[in-house]
Amino acid sequence: MKILITSGGTREAIDQVRSITNHSTGRLGKEIAETFLKAGHQVSLVTTKSAIKPNIHPNLTIMEVSNVDSLQQTLEPLVKNHDVLIHSMAVSDYTPVYMAGIKEVADVENIYDFLEKKNTENKISSTDDYQVLFLKKTPKLISSIKKWNPNIQLIGFKLLVGVSKEELWAVARDSLKKNQADYILANDLMDIKVGQHRAYLIGKDTEIQLETKSQIAQMILELVSQRKEF
Repeated sequence: MKILITSGGTREAIDQVRSITNHSTGRLGKEIAETFLKAGHQVSLVTTKSAIKPNIHPNLTIMEVSNVDSLQQTLEPLVKNHDVLIHSMAVSDYTPVYMAGIKEVADVENIYDFLEKKNTENKISSTDDYQVLFLKKTPKLISSIKKWNPNIQLIGFKLLVGVSKEELWAVARDSLKKNQADYILANDLMDIKVGQHRAYLIGKDTEIQLETKSQIAQMILELVSQRKEF
């Protein structure tokens, strides 16, 4: 099988020296990639510069992206010629539009004018005591996967923080349906510690509790391998 995996966290630039990012080490993506490589599969890993990566392997191709835009440009053609996508990357929900001092914001007549502005300087001035950062929502790339390739097997990931298991499962099932995913790996940041990564693999008829990154990777391999078309 040709396996496509995303890992790490994207970074959205404010200017040339500042950015907003999602904190993701890429450890789980690395574990999943290594598990599929050991099973003899071809693996394409789309990740970020700072993410932890597997060692060089003849069946492994690694591509680095930085932000949501570069992720989309890289991911779309790959999705079209892979059998499985395991989308574990922490993708930024918002990207910066404009940053301004609070006085500039307070003096403007129509605040919506800022949505049409762009910072042109390489480094935005730090003389203001307070800055206002305008953000816009990035596209949800997971919602485009089955449009790019209706036959790809899609495993998505959903991370929440400090919620009940019932809420976590409900959000995962909503993502499963909305994105036409085969499985969603639902986890809570509070349940991720050194040596522990409690998560729930949710499918149409599947509810599996897992306790470590190794268990997660192995179970994804087992479920993916059960699909008869491959």
